[in-house]
Amino acid sequence: MGMVQAEITLKNYDDEISVRQGQKKPEDIRTATVTAIVDTGSMYMVIPEALSQRLGLIATGERTAHIANGQRVNCKLIKAVEVQWKNRDTVVSAIIIPGSEKILLGAIALEGMDLMVNPVDQELVGVHGDKEEFLVV
Repeated sequence: MGMVQAEITLKNYDDEISVRQGQKKPEDIRTATVTAIVDTGSMYMVIPEALSQRLGLIATGERTAHIANGQRVNCKLIKAVEVQWKNRDTVVSAIIIPGSEKILLGAIALEGMDLMVNPVDQELVGVHGDKEEFLVV
């Protein structure tokens, strides 16, 4: 299967909360529309340091991550970034891999938006069709 990419919008979730509390205006929410590599083998969302700074995201800790080349690297952890794809959204943690400029849309974000990769058309699709549905077990 080839590489699947998707245009997504990232938002500073703390800004969203500040809007709900009346501390900020909706136009003050820091956002960025970017092209991400859909990586079903990655658990977390991965964003570059520069994008994190542009969105005003604050690292809350560090994690050790295994990356595709087999290395273990220390990464900064961002606790909450909102991810939007078409009519779907979710809030996920993200990691910053030092020196990486790639944006990866990982499995947790895909699950949160009820998405999967269609291997035939090599595109994102809703697991249960075009409408976002949540299964309660």
